[in-house]
Amino acid sequence: MSSSRHSRRDFLRGKAALAAAADVVEAVVETAAEAVGVAVDQQLGGTGSPEAKRRGLRNLTLSRRAMACDFELTLNASADENAVAEGMAALDLVERLEDQLTVYREHSELISINRQAAGGPVEVEERLFALLELCGRIHAASDGAFDPTSGPLSRVWGFYRREGRMPSPEEIDDALQRVGWRHVELDPANQTIRFSRDGIEINLNSSGKGYALDRVGEELTARGVADSLMHGGRSTLLARGDNRLQAEGGWLAGIRDPLRPERRLAEIVLRDEALSTSGSGTQFFEHEGRRYGHLIDPRTGWPAAGLYSATVVAPTAGEADALSTAASILGVEGTQRLCDRRPGLRALLLSPGNEGDAVIHAFNFNESDWRPRSR
Repeated sequence: MSSSRHSRRDFLRGKAALAAAADVVEAVVETAAEAVGVAVDQQLGGTGSPEAKRRGLRNLTLSRRAMACDFELTLNASADENAVAEGMAALDLVERLEDQLTVYREHSELISINRQAAGGPVEVEERLFALLELCGRIHAASDGAFDPTSGPLSRVWGFYRREGRMPSPEEIDDALQRVGWRHVELDPANQTIRFSRDGIEINLNSSGKGYALDRVGEELTARGVADSLMHGGRSTLLARGDNRLQAEGGWLAGIRDPLRPERRLAEIVLRDEALSTSGSGTQFFEHEGRRYGHLIDPRTGWPAAGLYSATVVAPTAGEADALSTAASILGVEGTQRLCDRRPGLRALLLSPGNEGDAVIHAFNFNESDWRPRSR
């Protein structure tokens, strides 16, 4: 890897951008997300083509820090310099979207909406409005398990600042009074939003990364880059086209055993679709011998329980991101109902078994879509 360094401004300039790319391109065989158990194969594994294996080819990975995680874009080993430059330019969009969607910057559009919408209709940028409409559809499809207004619950449980605490019943009840997508009114004709009561706020933490991946994917298509794998924090993936080092085409994602991280429980081949995994592997606290995770059921005000993780495969990353959160809250039976209603979705849930092993629950998967395994 080159020892040269370039300023952020250099990343936007022709050949300097390509030189800077040498600092962020890595030859990666596999990266694992410890929190939720996703592994992304970026090189050939046991299934790589013989020619690629003989030549020792590896794909190229570009990285950008945004939304409190690393966004990574993987291109085929055969990608030319122009594709690398286009990929880096597309990743610039993530930073602009964070500026719009964050609730941690005073000037963001979402902060402005949260401050004004209880007082009357607020005009919303076209693409953000479409994202809010998607949130409304997923809220309805998940019977309210996915709810972007649940921020007051995260705050009262201490997860808003990653400092878990046990709230009183009165605090939970008070927070629930300020939660509910039913209080969000969207006007498609005028592209406006209004809250029907004070105290409502929207937080897009459970869909924003996926939405950003979808937008970067659109940008790559416009720039002529057809084959890529992107992830945001390794928990949400968007696969486009083929990995040319993968003999069967597509891009390979592995689901790790939550109890034995060195093992995989399943592998899923993705092509022109997205995958997202949700779980409380790192954000939790223990109280009187019980573990409480950061995924809170907005209908009850209490953290969800019963699953190690929930993985959803959907047409877009925004959908997969939101639906994996919903599945974590819905549990096995609720996710089965969701997948029965939407045959285009696939879900894979991991729950505790009787003898300490993780049990796999797979919905809407064909044999060609995935393979259970242990390694």
